[in-house]
Order: sequence, then C-alpha cells, then structure tokens
Amino acid sequence: MSFLKTAHTVFENEINALSSLQSQLDDSFDNACELIMNCTGKVVVCGMGKSGHIGNKIAATLASTGSPAFFMHPGEANHGDLGMLSKGDVLIGISNSGETFELNNLLPVVKRVEVPIISITNNPTSTLAKFSDVVLNIHVDQEACSLGLAPTTSTTSTLVLGDALAVALLEAKGFTATDFALSHPGGSLGRRLLLTVDDVMATGDELPLVNEDAKVTDALFEISDKGLGMTGVTNQQGNLLGVFTDGDLRRALDKHIDIHQSLVSELMTHGSITFEKGRLAVDALNTMQDKKINALFVINTENKPVGAVKMHTLLKAGVV
Repeated sequence: MSFLKTAHTVFENEINALSSLQSQLDDSFDNACELIMNCTGKVVVCGMGKSGHIGNKIAATLASTGSPAFFMHPGEANHGDLGMLSKGDVLIGISNSGETFELNNLLPVVKRVEVPIISITNNPTSTLAKFSDVVLNIHVDQEACSLGLAPTTSTTSTLVLGDALAVALLEAKGFTATDFALSHPGGSLGRRLLLTVDDVMATGDELPLVNEDAKVTDALFEISDKGLGMTGVTNQQGNLLGVFTDGDLRRALDKHIDIHQSLVSELMTHGSITFEKGRLAVDALNTMQDKKINALFVINTENKPVGAVKMHTLLKAGVV
C-alpha cells in the first residue's frame, strides 16, 4: 500500500470539489451574505457530528471578523438551548444529507420565531433545504474516504464556504486589522495593534531628566538611578534638547574631557530620536531596531518629555 498515493488521491478529490464549488457559486451566496448583513442579532450556527465541528469553526471565524456568531448544538437545542435563538438572529444549519434528525426537528420552531435559515447542504431537495430561506449547495459528488462514508470532502467544502462568507462580510463591513485586534486582545496581533507607548513607558519619577546647566556627573547619577541607560536634557521650559548616554560618556573619555567640570549640554547628543505620545508600541520598537538604539523618549506636542521606553520593555510586553 502506498500512503503517499492515497494522500495524493485525497488532495486531488478535495481540490476538484473546491474547484467545482467555486464555479457553481450563484446568487444564493449573495443572498446569504445579505441576510447576515441585515441581521440585527447574532448568527447562530448549528450542525451535528462532523458538521457540528465545522460549524463551530465557522461561528468562531464569523465572530472574530465582525459578524457576531456562536455555535448551538442541535441535540442540546432540542432540550432547552433553543432559547439561545431569538427574533433578529439568523440560523446557519449545516447537514450534508439535509436530513439530520436533531437539526431538522428544530426547524418548525425556528420558522415560528421568524428566524431566517441559511442551509449548507449537499442535498438541495432535502428537508433542511425546504425549510431554508437560502440554500448553499456544496455540490460534493463523493467523499475522499475510499468507503465513501467518512465526512471528508463535504466538510472541507463546507469549511471553505464558511470562510468565504466570513471574508465577504468582513470586506463588506469595512472590518479593519484594528477591529480584528479588538477581538484578539490576548494574542500577539492584539498587542501589536492595540498597545501604545503610553501603556509601557516609564513616567513621572521614573523618567531620567536633568537640566541643561547640570554637570556630567549629575547626569551619570541620574542614568544610574533610573536604569534606562540615558538621561534627557531639558531647558528651563522643560523642552527636550537632547539625550546623554553611556556612548556620549565614552566619547568624552576618549577625548580626555574632564567630566567633573563639563556641562552635560556640551557633551549630549543633540536632535535625539524621539517618539510621539499615543503611537503604537510596535512602531517604537521598529524605530529602535532601525536606528540601532536601545531606548528613546516619548514627547508631547510641545516637545516635552512625558515618558521613555526601552527595547527590553517592549520585547517583554510581547509586541513582536
């Protein structure tokens, strides 16, 4: 037996089924999208067995892309969970045969509460299809399973059709990457698109700052005390004039400059790289990597330092 040969056969079967599905998409797909777009409640996805597993994924994809949705198990719905459904919702019923008892048993009640039904099925003349307002036919001739029994090609086609619905609705609603992040705050994408420098920067007494008239030794004490590897240098109005870092110190020592007598303003780096308050933390990290620096000051619209961030802090916050 050749396992690889079987794998190629399965791939070919499912690819052909998807090509057939794509070519046979019609106005029913548009109608399904319109029903969901006009839904004032939730999209409730329902299916039994393997169709239920696929339905769970479709509901999750819809919910994370701007179409509030959840999965309802038809067995549990027959014993009380149908109360999840209310007027204003849309039901997506999934059944390859269209004759799944647990699902079809719900349909008269669903119609009674005036909830429109979208069916995804391989049998457009089935009981499920007859109760449906829109029928999405997956057009599967045979399963990839050599016995023709295990749901394989049919579940793949259903999943892809569900993805197509979710993406079409996402685009129609103008759903953005920021919108996506708002429903994924715990993931790395959420942190990248939601976390600003304001959320992670050092502020107040943690901020290393000295006046332009300060001696270099005073600046060194400030750097050591605040632990950011730099100190900002400000004028009497509190505007940031530049920064003094350990690199500036090394250059001064190489030139045999008396750091005990010199003013920090004489040795600081003028026109230092800064970052605006309210901007994304990931952009600050990219700036640091691009400019090969380990920290920078965050300023307000008046060029006054309001915070400072280190690369280590941003990496620890998980913005990559």
